[in-house]
Amino acid sequence: MTTGLRAMTRLADWPDLVEARPSCGRGRALRTHSTEIAHFHSDRTADVHLSAPAIWRLRGDLQGSTALRLIPGSAWVTVRLECESDIDLLMTLVSVALKAHQGSPAADPAPSVRCNDHRRVAITL
Repeated sequence: MTTGLRAMTRLADWPDLVEARPSCGRGRALRTHSTEIAHFHSDRTADVHLSAPAIWRLRGDLQGSTALRLIPGSAWVTVRLECESDIDLLMTLVSVALKAHQGSPAADPAPSVRCNDHRRVAITL
């Protein structure tokens, strides 16, 4: 089982998360009743919707991790899933994301909240 599948399986058991189709149309997603929280676009990466304020608050720690990729202006953080400690990091970030999005309105404003996978495609064109 790949690290991405192991992480997805573990997170799918969390009571606040349900599996859904990602708004970007690629891969698999986990969301709350109001917000997309994580996208799995490959067996080795996941994007976590932390929110801009959470990224700002944690920026020093996030920038110091070799398992994370930050894209300026994005409310999402990409996690490279290469080992168990990366899965543990993902779990921590999903927990932060859930806290950051508590009390969010009932639906994501889809055009303004895009995962990093969408940005990677736009950057490479």
